[in-house]
Amino acid sequence: MENKLYVGNLSYSMRDDTLQRHFEAFGHVSSAKVMMERDTGRSKGFGFVEMGSPAEAQAAIQGLSGKEIDGRAMTVNVARPMEPRSGGFGGGDRRGGGGGGYRSGGNRY
Repeated sequence: MENKLYVGNLSYSMRDDTLQRHFEAFGHVSSAKVMMERDTGRSKGFGFVEMGSPAEAQAAIQGLSGKEIDGRAMTVNVARPMEPRSGGFGGGDRRGGGGGGYRSGGNRY
């Protein structure tokens, strides 16, 4: 059993400190992080919590998964490792090209 938990279906007003308080009832919280939109600063609706031990993590899963907070039923389970991303910006050549702007050749009237 891992200590790091995925927490989903969070309200958009949820912040790190509030998330941490909900999990402290089940043991030591090493970290609590709500993922935020870079551009707007608004919550993405999910986050991660790292508990002090696997037993505390399991207790938090049992105690909080499905619990309604701010009108939303939380999803809490063991976090999976992030899968490698492929590609980058969706194609193009190695120079970073790939379409864009002006056409070359020919006259357009």
